[in-house]
Amino acid sequence: MSLDEFVGQEHFLYEGSLLYNSIKNKSFDSAIFFGPSGTGKTTLARIIANEMDGNYTEINASTTGTKELKSLIDEAKLRFYGLENKTTYVYIDEFHRWNKLQQDSLLKALEEGVIKFIGSTTENPYFAINNAIISRVRNIYEFKRLSVENIRKILLRALQDKEKGFGNLNVKFDEEAINILAELSNGDARVSLDTLGFIVDNLDLEKMITKELVAEAMQRKIGFYDKGDDRYNLLSALQKSVRGSDPDAAIHYFARLVDGGADIQMIGRRLMVMASEDVGMAYPSAISIVTSCVQAALMVGYPEAVINLTQAVILLASAPKSNAAYMAYEEAMSDIKHRKIDDMPDHLKDTHYKGAKDLGFGEGYKYPHAYGGYVKQQYLPDNLYREGKKYYKPTSNGSEASFKKFLEELEKRYGNH
Repeated sequence: MSLDEFVGQEHFLYEGSLLYNSIKNKSFDSAIFFGPSGTGKTTLARIIANEMDGNYTEINASTTGTKELKSLIDEAKLRFYGLENKTTYVYIDEFHRWNKLQQDSLLKALEEGVIKFIGSTTENPYFAINNAIISRVRNIYEFKRLSVENIRKILLRALQDKEKGFGNLNVKFDEEAINILAELSNGDARVSLDTLGFIVDNLDLEKMITKELVAEAMQRKIGFYDKGDDRYNLLSALQKSVRGSDPDAAIHYFARLVDGGADIQMIGRRLMVMASEDVGMAYPSAISIVTSCVQAALMVGYPEAVINLTQAVILLASAPKSNAAYMAYEEAMSDIKHRKIDDMPDHLKDTHYKGAKDLGFGEGYKYPHAYGGYVKQQYLPDNLYREGKKYYKPTSNGSEASFKKFLEELEKRYGNH
């Protein structure tokens, strides 16, 4: 596969992007790829090595130890300093599995240019990879789950490509079946291609790939497609029922989502948004409880996961409601985008660097804890402060009533704060 055939990750790889140009110009250096499985990390590493005309070695950190790495580096040195004078590209999958000593063993070879390194991980590299490696690898790219259209493009190519796909078999397929397979793959190209391969390998070639075969291969319900329900309409109905404090309607639409084949992540993400958007400060604990329910659901999986998710749905629908926190953000962002805002007051600026005090930064700041927890002073920029701007407008619903009372008492006692 060539660079121009690569599908997905358009947020950093497109014709004319810095990464694209660095590969075409053969100036690509080491990099770390991180993100979910099946999003193209290994494929892109192989394309880069091919484009760069370097020697390419692919290893997995879970099965390769320090001894094997030392041998690999020794061979790379011979290649680099010998007659070939070539850099070796080393792709290390699951790089986060190596301990500090193993990761550090790469450092000298990286600094000398003996190897160019592409590390792949499903973990956040800033937590899973040593700082010494991070500081020497300038480029860190986050791979995101592929869109349904990306997966669809990959599947159609596999069905039609005569050299590397199933093109010579002339497999007949229903477009809807391919769309459903793309939907159910959850952004993972490997899952979609493995499933397609399983279907084609076991398909009577006189027959067609249908949505029923896709459902059978993936062992998943496809109720959305059988009953005409649209998952996004159902999610919308679920949220609006929760917002309207109707637990019966909410649980009805939740059940239809499960019956239709919606995965835990799809439902869980929407529930966690609702906890802050629609319940918010009226019951601040909702987000913690709902997050715990979603995490529990992910751990136990279907079918038991519905028990955890049901609790979250009922809690949200039955809780007092307020969107005041979310609306405060919306109004603040609108001002930032559409108004000229004065600079922040000097006494709020950072003083932790040389010369800050000479500029008057931090001067006159009153530390609230030294005054019993509150002291009146200006926090908003000058023009907003003069207007007495209020973004957060608490309701009297649920727990938010106590926050409202506290802020109103401060206002009454100290005036504009």
